[in-house]
Amino acid sequence: MPADEGLALYEAGRSALVPGPFLEIGSYCGKSSIYLGSAAEELGTILYALDHHRGSEENQPGWEWHEPDLVDPAIGRIDTLPHFRRTVHDAGLEHTVCALVGDSVRIATHWSTPLSLLFIDGGHGPEPAHADYDNWVPKLTVGGLLLIHDVFPDPADGGRPPYELFCRAQESGEFEEVRAVGSLRVLRRTDDP
Repeated sequence: MPADEGLALYEAGRSALVPGPFLEIGSYCGKSSIYLGSAAEELGTILYALDHHRGSEENQPGWEWHEPDLVDPAIGRIDTLPHFRRTVHDAGLEHTVCALVGDSVRIATHWSTPLSLLFIDGGHGPEPAHADYDNWVPKLTVGGLLLIHDVFPDPADGGRPPYELFCRAQESGEFEEVRAVGSLRVLRRTDDP
């Protein structure tokens, strides 16, 4: 995450107008969690950082973004949880950032707390990206913020699903765009579904 987009995450968090927790989908090693967690701490709320910590499809062996140093040698699979925990600890945010480790859709099925901020940056394939949107956006309260990362209008710059989510939000009539910084889009929910 570039520094300007991270700062925009923090500023969006600080501008949350409605009460409630924050939730990010796709915390990876915790960089975005620090920006959002710092804003949550200042507002006296909590950030739930949701990730299965096994890496998205683009992080797996043979893909461009694979990081072999994140593979647990005992099981031969990516495990970003220890790195995430260290990042949050080193930032002094363990009391504000709460890790949710598991499948996004499964956790959403059992989630009932209205969210004041939702950051979608999980799997970027069509199925996981749209599943995150379908299952979590209804939990965002009116006045809450929807943040989507890796939105690239030009397909040559990146994958399509985050851009498709951004378009869905705009076309729904329930959101207005507040800000764009790099590939980060910030929208505010203006109406119920």
